[in-house]
Amino acid sequence: MYSRKRGKHGSKKPAKKTVPSWTRYKAKEVELLIAKLAKDGKAPSQIGLLLRDTYGIPSVSALCGKTVTAILDEKKQTPEVPEDLTALFKRYAAIAKHIDTNKHDETAKRGILITGSKIGRLTKYYKRVGRIPETWKFDSERAGFFAE
Repeated sequence: MYSRKRGKHGSKKPAKKTVPSWTRYKAKEVELLIAKLAKDGKAPSQIGLLLRDTYGIPSVSALCGKTVTAILDEKKQTPEVPEDLTALFKRYAAIAKHIDTNKHDETAKRGILITGSKIGRLTKYYKRVGRIPETWKFDSERAGFFAE
């Protein structure tokens, strides 16, 4: 939406969603692993990376038939604010902090407008789907809470 081209690079998933023969874990074991990692405070994307890199599980959805987020939903361990929205909050806070020290940075001002728009579109979607409450509202003043 905001770039000139589409961007086609990046790793691609395999065409067939089959479980490789060399996978050691069963579906129940993976679900227990996911619950344990979530209890340790890992985000769903971090859990997927850990399962891939540490445990050698290439695809949770191929093995269990559902995604990491769906498994966390079943176990009532889903974060209250979705992970992608939290990442946008952090980015918004970082840009706002940068603008406080660099008041004439026009590119950063555009960046904060774009990030705010993305947050608005994503919240509208999550409200429609029922992932966050209808009364939930993004507060740009409180976005500094996510600054690292």
